[in-house]
Amino acid sequence: MAQPAHASASASLLPTDVELVKAARAGESWAQEALFRRHMAVALGLAQRILGRQSDADDVVQDAFVEAFARLDRLEDAQAFAAWLRSIVVHRVGKHLRRQRLLVRLGLRTASPIDPDVLINPGAPQDVVQELRAVYRVLERLPVEERVALVLRRVEGLELTEIASQMDLSLATIKRRLGAAEARLERARGEL
Repeated sequence: MAQPAHASASASLLPTDVELVKAARAGESWAQEALFRRHMAVALGLAQRILGRQSDADDVVQDAFVEAFARLDRLEDAQAFAAWLRSIVVHRVGKHLRRQRLLVRLGLRTASPIDPDVLINPGAPQDVVQELRAVYRVLERLPVEERVALVLRRVEGLELTEIASQMDLSLATIKRRLGAAEARLERARGEL
């Protein structure tokens, strides 16, 4: 079905990420707000799926946007803002997970298990639901880098090269981490 003429005309009036990045670099706060509104849902969803908790994800994403806007002058390709922001979110998530695990080891925080039913779409096919439940059961026990790589692969559906880019690691390192995470996942399935 074709869009009404006014809908396509108004869509073409929206500034591109390139235009928004340029304006944000010039100190225009409206451009930062527009970038935030445009990319918030995707960044929050990514953080939630890796962390498993809404409250933690909100904080991580807020920090990721603050970092992105502070480092906007380092973004070489303004058109790649979305991918660059996702990599910042991934790094912030890893940092957050390491900090939380340290607090649990020190007895300053209790571990709270991931509730996969909060993260899984209720309309998802049963085989997908079973796969995601298996992944989320194992996540809490995985080293942080393996956890992030496994979620990016199994939940986000990213290719190995995309995961390497998002995590800022070599392809060989990603393959090793995913191999280790997959082996732990298979062992956990065998224990069920």
